[in-house]
Amino acid sequence: MGRATTEPLLDDNGESRSSGDFSGSESDDSEAAILFDAEQAHNDDGTVAPVISLRRLISRGGDDGQSPFSPNPARDLNPPMPVYVIIHRIRRLVVAAIDDSYTLEELRGPRLDRLVVRPLVDRLYNPNDPSTVYALLANRIQFLRPRSHELLQQTVNESRAILCELLAIRILRRFHEDHTGRSGLLLLAHILVSGFDPCDAAPETVRARRPNWAVQERGGHERKLTGLELAIISESKMFIGSPACQRVVDAVYRGVVVYTPLSFVDILPDHYKHHPVSLYEPRRAAILNHHRLIVPQIRNLIELMHFIVLLVLYMLTVTHYGFGRHQHGFKNTYETLFNIFAAGWVLEQFAAIVEHGWEVHSQNLWSFLDITFVFLYAAYGLVRIVELVVSSEAFYAMPVLCTAAPVMLTRIAFTLMPDNIVFIALHAMMRDFTRLTFIAIWCFAGFVMGLLLLARSTGDASLNETVTWATITKWLLWIWFGLDGTGIERAPEFHIILGPTLIITFAFLGNTLFLTILVAMLTNTFSKIITNEAVEIQFRRAVLTFQGVKSDAIFSYPPPFNLLALIVMLPLRWWSGPAVFHHANVAVIRAINAPLLLLIGLWERRKIWAKRTKTSKWRNKWRHFAGLNPHAHIQVVFSSEPPPEIMDQLEKMDVLHEMTGVDRELASVRSPRDLSHVSSSSVRRRKTSDTGSLRRFEGADR
Repeated sequence: MGRATTEPLLDDNGESRSSGDFSGSESDDSEAAILFDAEQAHNDDGTVAPVISLRRLISRGGDDGQSPFSPNPARDLNPPMPVYVIIHRIRRLVVAAIDDSYTLEELRGPRLDRLVVRPLVDRLYNPNDPSTVYALLANRIQFLRPRSHELLQQTVNESRAILCELLAIRILRRFHEDHTGRSGLLLLAHILVSGFDPCDAAPETVRARRPNWAVQERGGHERKLTGLELAIISESKMFIGSPACQRVVDAVYRGVVVYTPLSFVDILPDHYKHHPVSLYEPRRAAILNHHRLIVPQIRNLIELMHFIVLLVLYMLTVTHYGFGRHQHGFKNTYETLFNIFAAGWVLEQFAAIVEHGWEVHSQNLWSFLDITFVFLYAAYGLVRIVELVVSSEAFYAMPVLCTAAPVMLTRIAFTLMPDNIVFIALHAMMRDFTRLTFIAIWCFAGFVMGLLLLARSTGDASLNETVTWATITKWLLWIWFGLDGTGIERAPEFHIILGPTLIITFAFLGNTLFLTILVAMLTNTFSKIITNEAVEIQFRRAVLTFQGVKSDAIFSYPPPFNLLALIVMLPLRWWSGPAVFHHANVAVIRAINAPLLLLIGLWERRKIWAKRTKTSKWRNKWRHFAGLNPHAHIQVVFSSEPPPEIMDQLEKMDVLHEMTGVDRELASVRSPRDLSHVSSSSVRRRKTSDTGSLRRFEGADR
């Protein structure tokens, strides 16, 4: 056991408390925290289940005889710092530590790990301050932001951003190692999904420079961001893929950790109550708990069902039009139902974009497909309105709607297989393809304009009458894709010398240079994703989890009821007080979603959370069948821990605490010749004193 340290007492908001009002001890390390029932604080209206919240946090004791509840002067020397102060402290340290460009492999190497990374971790890790990880991720975003006046320092800033991510991983891992069990999960969730204000304790001159957008009242939680959101924005995929972060992401995804999320803008805001980060207990919850509608695992299934309904109505609409029944009532009925439901679905997508901004929403795997369908649906609606105004017999809008079929069918595949590496690669490659295609179209327009002006000035008379910009565009496209050579054949008609020169130049640039660059870029992107397949999948799941916890009350209304909520409930919020609107909003949500909420409540109690007292006979038969596997005895050996007498015998053979730190001692060795100096007496545990960290860090600067 390591040296015992006493951690501060944390309340629900992360504020430190004194330890004088605590008495007693816990024998189980996994329950080394006081967990209180927040029923009175958060369940006065029965809208949320009794939850378990972090009241105060005590770290594990040690073998030096010091009680984890005894006073510790070292604890009082490290009080939590304001977020503004710690952000600038981290920036000063990182800038002083890194003054040259380094790759990720170099920063993770033994030398820089010993001289830079580990000393900074020892200095920045404060068990009393959960905002350190947030401050590191905020600095990473700032270092990655391109600035025109620091172009020469861009590669150095990228190295500093990598260092910030490595420090965030190490510090979060220390929190994970020092606090286990349910209390540790609650602390990690508080670090990652609780909101922090970057201008906390900032001067008034700094606070006055904040963007002056319309901030919705949240009871003191305005302008706050979470560490998980910063990790997604900065694409800190290594950080999100770390075991500590994945533990929180998985708990939030399954609804074990619940909280009131923070958002940028809510269309139908209901901020009457703010529930802190807590552990959910479903067996004591209300049977119609509308908060379960924003659990990511459940929310993803709900959104999938919504899109399936949209797809079915879409297929009925376009299919009846294709069968020639557009003059009968079937087509009008299906089209009306489709338009109403699609309008509600588009409203839901718009609310998802404005909730956290486009930068976060674009990280969603199928965001580009949703935006494409929204544009096609808007074009269809515009043409359809013109049809209804001009003539009811015209049907020009329906062909526009038919072009959305590839988008909708592809979107179903993306939704059903979000962890497929091929779809993840397609999402990443679409950004590169769109960027390069935009550049190609820009250059392509220059060739079209040049040939058109050449035809008008020096071309043949027949060419001036028949050739337009559309004809030239068609010829160049055929050359680009290698389908037809009409443009090359008629090039002398533009100009005997300049006409063929322009078109041949375009053929070389389009077919050779552009396609080569495009293939190289997409190949490079795909190879990077395949190399880091596990990290990419974990990052996409974290994005899906973060976006699944909805803050806007409009998401609790399924389409097309969200249109009615926008028409009825939003004016009610303006005319009534927050308490009246909150109770009315909860009552309407429960009434609309009553069957679904009842199904969710029973499912969580009987299939997920409740302990089964007996095993079904089908499960016993399956176990008997699985026992026929000739290799099943290998799994039996690892199915449970060895008996105590065997564990005592193994402990006498190999003392595990002597092995701790061997990798660090070996990492500090610079040559194989120095391995002979490593002795068992030099093997020690992690050094956490501030003075030792200071000496090593100062040695790294010289």
